[in-house]
Amino acid sequence: MTLIRTALAILVTLSLGGCAAISSLTSAATTLEAYELQSATDLPAVQGSVARDLVIETPTSGGALDTDRIMIRPGPFQAQYLPEARWTDSAPVMLQNLMLRAFEDTNALRYVGRRPLGGSGDFALVSELTDFQAEVGPDGTSVTTRLRFTVTLVRESDASVVASRTFQQTAAAASTQTLDIVASFNLATNAALQDLTGWALRQIGLRVSG
Repeated sequence: MTLIRTALAILVTLSLGGCAAISSLTSAATTLEAYELQSATDLPAVQGSVARDLVIETPTSGGALDTDRIMIRPGPFQAQYLPEARWTDSAPVMLQNLMLRAFEDTNALRYVGRRPLGGSGDFALVSELTDFQAEVGPDGTSVTTRLRFTVTLVRESDASVVASRTFQQTAAAASTQTLDIVASFNLATNAALQDLTGWALRQIGLRVSG
């Protein structure tokens, strides 16, 4: 039985308030396999570059998402984690890292980092992660990954909001195998980062295609 099937069997019989179940799933004594998402590919094509700095802050998130555990929802009011599996970083930190790599890979900006090089940067990307989980379908066997985050681009010189937008993507898992679940997370995240980089660079003033 795969890890995801084991998790589903547990989730069908236990409620969100089952303290004993949560304790067993998050036991420090359990050896957890670590998974990491890949950098975004097929990023939008950018014409030229600008001498601008972009600071990407760590996304904020609710307590259930601010963890390195891989969340799965058997229903809209339930949240649990895959047993024996985790991310290499907490979900917000992992998303921040992926954002950094995506903007760096466009080669469109002078500097991209977690904090400004000097006293202040030119722009800051502030975000909130609201969905990052695998959702079990009504049939109890199909799984879909959902990613949703809201981004605000801020001009650092006067702390004014340049623009805000919510990005969301879903991706179906090929099977209930843990690796296929992780692959679906990767697909959804990749697509969202493609949209994010193109949108933000346009707001900064660059010509972007794709």
